[in-house]
Amino acid sequence: MTDQTVVFERLRPRLHGLAYRMLGARDEAEDAVQEAFLRWHRADASEIRSPEAWLVTVVTRLCLDRLRAVAAEREAYIGPWLPEPLIGGQTDAPDRRVELASDLSMAFLIMLERLAPEERAAFLLHDVFDCGYPDIARALGKSEAACRQIVHRARARVRREKPRFEVSEAAHRRLLEQYVAALRTRDEAKLLALFAEDATLITDGGGKMRAALNVIRGADRVTRGTLGAMRKVSGQFTHEIAMINGQLGFVTYVDGRLYAASSIETDGQRILSVFRVLNPAKLRGLAASDTAPATCEPQEAAH
Repeated sequence: MTDQTVVFERLRPRLHGLAYRMLGARDEAEDAVQEAFLRWHRADASEIRSPEAWLVTVVTRLCLDRLRAVAAEREAYIGPWLPEPLIGGQTDAPDRRVELASDLSMAFLIMLERLAPEERAAFLLHDVFDCGYPDIARALGKSEAACRQIVHRARARVRREKPRFEVSEAAHRRLLEQYVAALRTRDEAKLLALFAEDATLITDGGGKMRAALNVIRGADRVTRGTLGAMRKVSGQFTHEIAMINGQLGFVTYVDGRLYAASSIETDGQRILSVFRVLNPAKLRGLAASDTAPATCEPQEAAH
C-alpha cells in the first residue's frame, strides 16, 4: 500500500461521512469518495500542503456538482424523498462536535435538504466537520467573508428547525417499543396516544411501493393512515429494532425479505415524526447480516 493510499484510507470515513450528509445516498457518496481517490493519486503530492483539506475540497465540489445534476430528478420524484438509511454498522462517525451528535439522524438530514447546496456544504464543513473558514472558502470558491455569511444564514435556519430538546436513548427506545407493540396489535387508542397532536408521517416509496404521496399531518390522520396502510398489506411480518442513521429505529420484513426501514423523531414524551423508507432501490444495499431479524414471529407491517 502506497503512502498516498494510507493517507486516503485514514481519511475515508470522514470523506464518506461528508459525502453522505451532502447527498443522502450511499452509492452516490461512495462514487464521490472513489472519484476523489482517483484524483488524489493523479495529483502532485508535493504541491499539496494539507491532504485532508485538499480531499475535503474535492469531495465537497463533487457533491455540489452532483446535487445540481440531480435537482430535476428530486423535483420529479414520486412522493416525499427521504435519504437512504444507514443501518447498524454502516454508520460512519467522523469527528464532530458534541452538540451535533444527532447529525446523522433522518430528521437532521431532511432539515439539510431544505438548505441550498452551498449552505448545506458550508454548514456541514464548519459546524459538523470543524473546518476553518479558509478551507471552506477554498472548497466553495468564495471569499471567507461570504462563507461566514453563508454559515450564519444556514445556522440560523438550523436552529429554527432543529429540535431544542435532548432525548435519552432509554426514552427513545421506550417510545419505539410501544409504537411497534401498538402496530402489532393494531391498537388505535394506543397508537393515537403515542403521537404528538401535530405529528407527521413521511413515507418514501419512490413510486415503486405503496406509500402516501404527501406528508400525513396530525395525530389522528397519522394513526388512521398507518392502520389503513396495514390493512392493505398481507404476508408474514417481523419487526426488529436496529440502529438507523445513528439512532434507534426498526426494520420490517415481509416473509423474511426486507420491506421497510423506519425512524422516529421524539421529544421523549410523544412521537413527533415517523420516517419510513419503502423504496426498494434505497434498501437493496443493506446487508442481510446487518439487518436480519432475531425472531420469526408473525407481526403486522409498520407501513
